[in-house]
Amino acid sequence: MSNKYFLQLVFVTWYLLNANTTFAYTHADSLLGGNGRGRDWWDVQKYVLKVEFDTMNQSIKGSVFIDLKVLDQAKDSIQIDMQEPMVIDNVFEVNGFAFRELEFEREGNVYWVSSAHYPIRDWSNVGYHSIIIYYHGKPKVAVDPPWGGGFIWKKDSLGNTWAAVACQGQGASVWWPCKDAQWDEPDRGVDIHLMVPPGKEAISNGKLVEVSDQGNLKDYHWQVTNPINNYDVTFYIGNYVHWHDTLIGEKGNLDLDFWVLKNNVAKAKEHFAVVKQMIHCFEYWLGPYPFYEDGYKLVDAPYLGMEHQSAIAYGNQYKMGYRGFDKTGTGIGNEFDYIIIHESGHEWFGNSITAKDMADNWIHEGITTYTESLFAECLLGKAKGQEYGREVWHSVMNNKPIIGEYGISKEGPGDIYDKGSSLIFMIRAMMNDDGKFRLLLRGLSKEFYHQTVTTQQVENYISKASGIELKPFFNQYLRTTMIPQLEYHIKNGELGFKFNNCVEGFTLPISVSSGKKMLLIYPTSVWQKIDWEGGYNIQFAKDYLIKVKE
Repeated sequence: MSNKYFLQLVFVTWYLLNANTTFAYTHADSLLGGNGRGRDWWDVQKYVLKVEFDTMNQSIKGSVFIDLKVLDQAKDSIQIDMQEPMVIDNVFEVNGFAFRELEFEREGNVYWVSSAHYPIRDWSNVGYHSIIIYYHGKPKVAVDPPWGGGFIWKKDSLGNTWAAVACQGQGASVWWPCKDAQWDEPDRGVDIHLMVPPGKEAISNGKLVEVSDQGNLKDYHWQVTNPINNYDVTFYIGNYVHWHDTLIGEKGNLDLDFWVLKNNVAKAKEHFAVVKQMIHCFEYWLGPYPFYEDGYKLVDAPYLGMEHQSAIAYGNQYKMGYRGFDKTGTGIGNEFDYIIIHESGHEWFGNSITAKDMADNWIHEGITTYTESLFAECLLGKAKGQEYGREVWHSVMNNKPIIGEYGISKEGPGDIYDKGSSLIFMIRAMMNDDGKFRLLLRGLSKEFYHQTVTTQQVENYISKASGIELKPFFNQYLRTTMIPQLEYHIKNGELGFKFNNCVEGFTLPISVSSGKKMLLIYPTSVWQKIDWEGGYNIQFAKDYLIKVKE
């Protein structure tokens, strides 16, 4: 079996197992995915997370300090998410040095925090308040990381503890109590204290503030100054070696840090050299790296990879492509390491620009998948980048629309990657102006910098920046499973054409050519005819995800 078809089989299997399952949605899904009575009146300003790791028993205990802002009339309770089997022990309101214990009641993976003696509904409107939560437990172990979320406990090749977490989809509340909502990122970031036994390093997001002794433990204090998705907050525990570098980028000096297992240092220094080239490429196309204040890190992880903000998880076995395979079958994908490029592309789309609801996660995965094409273009030229971008479409399944169901904390099917990428590819083709297209991508990064957004906001911006009416286009590819079929015939010196399987108002500018003639047509759902002297050997541009029928 060729590498191309083997890898297509791998991706198809992953889609079926991980992304296209039919769920019976429950009240618990609505609590996790909805903005209900325990969430809609307050906004997270900052988290301070302290976690003590018992690596022998694979358990943790800790606390979370939450600064919050009351947006409207406070209600009777606060919804705090904490997934079973983890347990919340105590919750206190903090007012200066005064602590007032609050009551709570558990409902599955949600705790309802309230107080009969000092009702939360009496908290001052549009005011600031703080609570601290103490908790403990043995977090779920990830079954299939990074897709099946939870903790990963492993040993490295030297027999040392190697642990991490991956929880996109599962949610950060699998290991720490929080407002586990993608639309509410802490405005002032998060401080992360990881307390581990001596002899182990603990890596997290942002900058390392200090390492201090806390009894028989080492406290690694990391600080993130920018807003961050809860699922991006992470840790890596292991026998790491660190080196530091810098890059002069669009906003000045960018800190680059690399943390790898001791036995990987030599190959990592060679393999990770691509990072500077990648960041320069992405800054050219997408705008400045979004987290200069927090730096960029690449960290050896005991699983494939993850876009943890400013602390990218790397587990691609120091191979090119996807674990050594080229997902396009062209050979282009084996010219770079898929995990480094894809997960780093998420710093712009997914981390800086975040979908408010997971149903819109095509914004994360689709646009980031397209950044692979951009890097291939930087590396090998436009023709190769375009070829790479087209060939990923072979994995498109088209069994569900790529926008998922809102309010239940579930993203769309696996097509959010490759079909999502096709949208950006096709928009570039429609614009036919790479300078203007580059400004569109950089404009997205600037307009929605460090924001949570909806699909509609992204659609509106792209339509305006491109100067093209794209509503039918987005409806076609985001909200249906129909692939437009271009039907044509040549008869009596005329070329007739129309689109089948399309929404109302859908059209694309299609380049038609033969050895004798080339022109641009705009098919719709209605038959059109034009004079044609180009003969019967006709070709249509391959820049669009469509089918052609004579």
